[in-house]
Amino acid sequence: MKLSQFSFPLTKEKVASEPARWRDECKLMVLHKDTGEIEHRLFKDIIDYFDAGDIFVLNNTKVFPAMLYGNKEKTGADIEVFLLRELNREQRLWDVIVDPARKIRIGNKLYFGEDESLVAEVIDNTTSRGRTLRFLFDGSYEDFKQTLFSLGKTPVPKWVKEEVTPQDAEDYQTIFATEEGAVAAPAAGLHFSRELFNRMILKDIEKTFITVHMGIGHFRKVDVEDLSKHKMDSERLIITPQAAGEINRAKRAGHKVLAVGVTVVRGLETYVTTNDEVNPYDGWTNKFIFPPYRFAIPDAVVSNFHLPLSTMLMSVAAFGGYEKVMTAYKTALKEDYMFGPYGDALLIL
Repeated sequence: MKLSQFSFPLTKEKVASEPARWRDECKLMVLHKDTGEIEHRLFKDIIDYFDAGDIFVLNNTKVFPAMLYGNKEKTGADIEVFLLRELNREQRLWDVIVDPARKIRIGNKLYFGEDESLVAEVIDNTTSRGRTLRFLFDGSYEDFKQTLFSLGKTPVPKWVKEEVTPQDAEDYQTIFATEEGAVAAPAAGLHFSRELFNRMILKDIEKTFITVHMGIGHFRKVDVEDLSKHKMDSERLIITPQAAGEINRAKRAGHKVLAVGVTVVRGLETYVTTNDEVNPYDGWTNKFIFPPYRFAIPDAVVSNFHLPLSTMLMSVAAFGGYEKVMTAYKTALKEDYMFGPYGDALLIL
């Protein structure tokens, strides 16, 4: 498949800048991939399509405040630093993206906080935009982390909203987030509420958690027309023996497995056994799923409506079928569904 096949017109007005008032009351489009039938529901109705013994697989990654705003030494120029991942705990090394990148050189010092309480030194240029920073901090690791995160902002993408508010710290986080390490929220998981989890319990629908620390690779521009030549950024993936066992038992018993979000789809399909079961895993994944692709694990996928030309749209199209998913997206535009992490959802069965 070619990149250009995933283009469609999307105006900024169709990208939600705020979530639904109640997490589980956004719109839910349901696509039956065998027939192409489309239904229009609310997200809280998702359990109507599942029965006792079916299992929902959710991503329990936790978004940290990854956006820092500081100033360059001497010139005082404003600098944005996007924290990607911690490279070395003892040396306080972080992999980051800086903007504007062209003004930052190895050896430059950057200052953060009104009292310049945090200082970082640029020690490496890894890409045209990427850098390695060493934070110069004398206190304990716990004090350093607290200082770093107290200065950071919730990393809601700018194409979603220009100004991040304190409310976004709650809105841009799932209610089951426990494992810190993501710089983007697993959007489909944002729609789950405690009330919905309680209704799942009453219906004996199971749930389990894997960890995929979502990076910004999903949002990077794909710059090759031939999708087989696109390389995804690696993300940390943890599937515990307990989670793998629960998923495999459900599959063996003939129950449905719902992958909640593209990150979960990617995680479940990374390390599959020859008899189509999930292996426990603790490592990294750079798996890129696009049509055509044979899925081993999920029987259903729920995901938000994604941007044109995005790798997330490609993964959804691989599961639901290219023609049927693109038809669903055209319907979403016509029926005023909202796109992006704060937008509405698509369930594919």
